[in-house]
Amino acid sequence: MLTIIGTGKMAEAIIKGLIKRKEKILVVGRDEKRLQQLFSTYPLITEHLDNFNIEGDNIILAIKPYALQEVAKKLKGKASTLISILAGTSLQDLKVIPAWHYIRAMPNIAAAQGASITAITGDKEAKELAITLFEAIGKAVWVESEKELDIATAIAGSGPAFLALVEEAITDGGVACGLSRENAHIFAKGLFASYASLANMHPAVIKESVMSPAGTTAAGIEELEKDGIRGAFIQAVKKAFSKTQK
Repeated sequence: MLTIIGTGKMAEAIIKGLIKRKEKILVVGRDEKRLQQLFSTYPLITEHLDNFNIEGDNIILAIKPYALQEVAKKLKGKASTLISILAGTSLQDLKVIPAWHYIRAMPNIAAAQGASITAITGDKEAKELAITLFEAIGKAVWVESEKELDIATAIAGSGPAFLALVEEAITDGGVACGLSRENAHIFAKGLFASYASLANMHPAVIKESVMSPAGTTAAGIEELEKDGIRGAFIQAVKKAFSKTQK
């Protein structure tokens, strides 16, 4: 049985994915009302956090980072593997909760739709377990260091917000040209779905297949390059990464 400590939205997304795979899950938390809600919705067992014994368990820790010390004081025993999804919380920080092996994993907002891209790192003894668990909510990618995980977080974690800004801008562009906002939104949203279907193609190939000589796409690309669109996105990723290092 897998133990999940935490009852928030990301914890629930993970629960949904794992239950589809017929995993047996125990959920541990402090909010009795929330525990009852999860118990009523999913086939799982719930326990209160106070004095919960983690001895020998495989645990996914899905709490707020600021609550780590408080939660650690309420647990007893030593876990087999502790898998944390706490942002900005290092493997060393996690050792306030005793375990044989430690893993950090960073899923993104698409976990709720089973479409997360999750970066994972930590003790290699638990690598296969962690990858298997997070493949329940999308794609899981092992990286070799915490620095790489933080860079991946800047891309996959912050990236949905960056792309949301792109979608809004494209929608506004359509409206500026005379399209109704409703239809501009439909086309911009559909664009992202279409692009996702081309995910196995290199981006340069996609661009070249659309960009005809002296055509509409070429004109648009020229304008984007004038405004330094590539540099802006590079800097956005670098800034997001730098935040993880503070």
